Amino acid sequence: MHMRILGILTTKWHSMSRGFATKPSVPRIDEVGSGTGIGKITGGLRNNLDGSYTINTPSTEIVTKLPPLTDALPDLPEVEYAQPLVESNSATVTILKNGLRVASEARFGQFCTVGLVIDSGPRYEVTYPGGISHFLEKLAFNSTKNFPNKDAILKELEKNGGICDCQCSRDTLIYAASIDSRAIESVTRLLADVTLRPTLQEEEVSLARRAIQFELETLGMRPEQEPILMDMIHAAAYRENTLGLPKLCPLKNLGAINRDVILNYLKNHHTPERMVIAGVGVDHEELVENVENFFVKEPAVWSSKEGEDGTEVDKSVAQYTGGLCKEQCEIPIYAAAGLPELAHVVIGLEGCSHQDPDFVTLCVLNIMMGGGGSFSAGGPGKGMYSRLYTNVLNRYHWMYSATAYNHSYVDSGLFCIHASAPPKNVKDMVEVVTREMVNMASSPGREELSRSKIQLQSMLLMNLESRPVVFEDVGRQVLATGHRKRPDHFIDEIERVKASDIQRVAKRVLATPVSVAARGDIGGLPEIKEIQNALLQDGRLSNRRLSLFK
Repeated sequence: MHMRILGILTTKWHSMSRGFATKPSVPRIDEVGSGTGIGKITGGLRNNLDGSYTINTPSTEIVTKLPPLTDALPDLPEVEYAQPLVESNSATVTILKNGLRVASEARFGQFCTVGLVIDSGPRYEVTYPGGISHFLEKLAFNSTKNFPNKDAILKELEKNGGICDCQCSRDTLIYAASIDSRAIESVTRLLADVTLRPTLQEEEVSLARRAIQFELETLGMRPEQEPILMDMIHAAAYRENTLGLPKLCPLKNLGAINRDVILNYLKNHHTPERMVIAGVGVDHEELVENVENFFVKEPAVWSSKEGEDGTEVDKSVAQYTGGLCKEQCEIPIYAAAGLPELAHVVIGLEGCSHQDPDFVTLCVLNIMMGGGGSFSAGGPGKGMYSRLYTNVLNRYHWMYSATAYNHSYVDSGLFCIHASAPPKNVKDMVEVVTREMVNMASSPGREELSRSKIQLQSMLLMNLESRPVVFEDVGRQVLATGHRKRPDHFIDEIERVKASDIQRVAKRVLATPVSVAARGDIGGLPEIKEIQNALLQDGRLSNRRLSLFK
């Protein structure tokens, strides 16, 4: 066996020796790259008579003369550029006799997005069992007066290539459909039935209840705890009033919400003066005509409902107070993502409403803070140069996520940072976040500020390329102010933000009471007073020295 191996090695050695002894091959002249199409290239290796080789240098002679890239190509027609139309980003608003507002914006294309934005949501559920809006999300586009079931609604949409959706936020409820523009009458009739004439069968309410229960159980098992933590930080910031009321239906309220409770809520909150019907890519006059036919002339199903007059709409102004909301629990380890057991903490401060003069500046600050997860995918524009990436995720290996959020409402706002780390690093994690929050008041560099403003502008314009996003923007703005500000207005506002504005707004935010939400194994969570004192000083907790290697 050893002799066999030796024979193989000997054969290879002779083969290698013969290979080194042979004359190296020489590329032929036609094997050398012959040019770029602009210059006459004659480079290559030439075999001389004496056996030597000569390398020819390329010629600089220009064969085809072309103009520089800054000039137009010759013998081509002159380019005619399209002129932007002023009315292309202007929303037309009509107020009907019952107070219902109809807003539309022209948009090129065969498809349109039409829907309702309603001044409704969890913040108005103070006299009801919390979670009604969650039920309404699940019950949307079910059986109505003219459609026996959800399949009939989907079949009507599919005939015209349409899709539908319902989303709830803390202060709005949105029903929308994207469909062929020629089917505007069909989609308006469908939306009127879904919002004003649902049958709310007991079987549908029961199915919605089970779907919500399953969703709540699933949310508790996910590695990302953001939906639960956002409810908790709002509850801490507003002491479970107005904006602090839960968006997710609490388990204890599942049995308390039934058909009668939902109809009573709809009767008082889904009234014409609290609604905006918005359309993008539709003819305004045609939309108004169809809205009058299906939303005004035909009554809502609860208008003939006898019994209780219902509860008045809560018109309380949101009052930010700050506070603590925590839950000691075990968050399952998500092995598929390679994540260990994590503890989650959100630290929040009072922001500003979307009608506040500092709103745009705070949005720029939010982009400047940025953040994300250690293993999240992304590319250019993700924000890898944001402060939470460069100063937190890239510096502390035990930090698994750190993200800044800016929630703005009509009368208040909440600015917060959500972070996660292993339970043993909870106290260090809190100190890292408080130090970054205090550092917000430092003067940003010129490049950092410019990058943040450009990123915010690009995000705004890219999002507004989507018809559904434009619909929501039109509906929300008209609901809040009665008109829509064009994107150019916000682009100019962003451009005017200066470094001194960032410092001023950061100091304003840091002067407010702190809100804290925490979930998981949080035995090492500092006291809220300690966190507040850290934010009022240099961000450090009790003169501790933070280590990079824990």
